[in-house]
Amino acid sequence: MKLTAINPANGEVVRETEADNDGAIENKLAAAQQAFSDWRETSFAERAAVLKKIAADMRDRVEELAPLMTEEMGKPIREARAEVEKAAWCAEHYAEHAESYLAPQTLPSDATHSYVQHLPIGAVMGVLPWNAPFWLAFRFCAPALMAGNTCLMKHDPHVPGCAEAIADLFVRNNAPEGVFQALLLETERVERVLRDDRIKAVSFTGSSRGGAAVASIAASEIKPAVLELGGSDPSIVLADADLEKAAEILKVSRIINAGQSCIAAKRLIVEAPVYDQMLALLTEKFTALKGGDPALDDTDVGPIAREDLRNELHRQVQATVDNGARLVMGGELPGAPGYFYPVTLLADVEPGMCAFEEETFGPIGVVIRADDADHALRLANDTEYGLAASVWSTPERGEALARELEAGQVAVNGIVKTDPRLPSGGIKKSGYGRELGPHGIHEFVNAQQVWVGPARG
Repeated sequence: MKLTAINPANGEVVRETEADNDGAIENKLAAAQQAFSDWRETSFAERAAVLKKIAADMRDRVEELAPLMTEEMGKPIREARAEVEKAAWCAEHYAEHAESYLAPQTLPSDATHSYVQHLPIGAVMGVLPWNAPFWLAFRFCAPALMAGNTCLMKHDPHVPGCAEAIADLFVRNNAPEGVFQALLLETERVERVLRDDRIKAVSFTGSSRGGAAVASIAASEIKPAVLELGGSDPSIVLADADLEKAAEILKVSRIINAGQSCIAAKRLIVEAPVYDQMLALLTEKFTALKGGDPALDDTDVGPIAREDLRNELHRQVQATVDNGARLVMGGELPGAPGYFYPVTLLADVEPGMCAFEEETFGPIGVVIRADDADHALRLANDTEYGLAASVWSTPERGEALARELEAGQVAVNGIVKTDPRLPSGGIKKSGYGRELGPHGIHEFVNAQQVWVGPARG
């Protein structure tokens, strides 16, 4: 069986990689288990040295690594370079802060001394999607490795070149054998590996449907899981917002990676007094975006990663217009080769319409009118998802609304993004658990309570 990468800019096969056979899978599982016994005993400084070396190598080879994303999933080259740099930053962040994040915590009790220490648990499996191959890999592995675990990364089968390059970073930089490995698997073979006793936990990023399947398997094996799933993230723009700044940032938030981001601004909810003005600003900014060959430095919007994904996106746009939304721009399938989709803006979208109810994964701005702030909040929370949100208003009103938003992450007057320093994750059907920040590294450790006697009187 081969894992095939197709360049979405032209529809041509760029890479075919042999999937791991049963023997290769067994060897990788055995290596991860064997490596754990030594890796867990290394110091934080020793683990940090490995990750810092890998981070430096990534920074030195940005121009070699970034094009892999551009050719396998269509990420514009500027964004691909930035992703490699961000992955390196994540490795460096945990190299520098893991020891303090995992410091023992003294908890007074009747013991002479009682505390919690944070111990590694074993081999952790990461099941990752195609839309941010390097960043998501290091978001998964950097904290897990610094906690003393070993990692097996099952990347999306459509980005095999990226997966191999990430694994090769550890080989090139003399990481201990078996500490980090790539599993080159078709999706249907994940369950067997996840059920293996040598896998102690799983981190999954992807669709809610896929997350439900992984969560079910992990639960049946009594294994911890972290799920970062889909989102239909609302951005509330109130009448007292800086509309020019809001329009500029929301353009970026919606269009980055051709809109193929879980935390993109997917529903733009604008208070009625400034609705027309905001729509005009968004139209101006969306119109100025340049789509085309993602390998060119001046391209803002590249293709959709796969043909089936583009077809689904177009179905959602057509269904929303059929539901009564106004098509301001875009919305037509181009006839040129590749899986491009035009930057599209839908106005007057309401609850019940397709683009309001479903997650849209593409360069689609969805603009919704709200009567007032209370109505905007109800619209924002009217979704099965709860990944992230943003509010544009005064800082005070923004913080007050944040407490009422059903989302794992809220930005006030700024872009929603993932940051190694801050925890990220969702609620409702956007998943559970947290990645990044101090919270992320605590997901895959044994928080062991230690009671030291004698008891105090």
